[in-house]
Amino acid sequence: MTTSASCGTLTDAMEPDLQTAPELLGVLEELKQREPIFHRPELGTSRGDFERMTEESFWETGASGRRYSRAFVLDTLEQRHAHPTEDTWETRDFHCLEIARDNYLLTYTLLQRERITRRATLWRRTSEGWKIVYHQGTIVEDH
Repeated sequence: MTTSASCGTLTDAMEPDLQTAPELLGVLEELKQREPIFHRPELGTSRGDFERMTEESFWETGASGRRYSRAFVLDTLEQRHAHPTEDTWETRDFHCLEIARDNYLLTYTLLQRERITRRATLWRRTSEGWKIVYHQGTIVEDH
């Protein structure tokens, strides 16, 4: 289905115009270097590293729609890093929005082999560095 020629396809019309404000480009670049979360060995691979990356109130909604507590995520990461496997991925379409003072919503697309997900992470800038408040992944079914 298409709309008029001047508008392009319906899909094009559905997609938001996500452009990061110029004053947030520095924050965007910092946060891009931290995503996808928990997949950056240079930022740490131990449970302690992941604890320092996340707020105590952290939780996540997985691509399945299930909600996961911080404790569950930390346990899962600890098990995963005890037996590392090759992790191939690509990120694109980053957008950053300041939602409150020192709190930012970072969205992007993650490609892992045949699986494509849209990701959203709430980040907080603290005196101790960047902390993850919340994370969600949603599978893209029509691509």
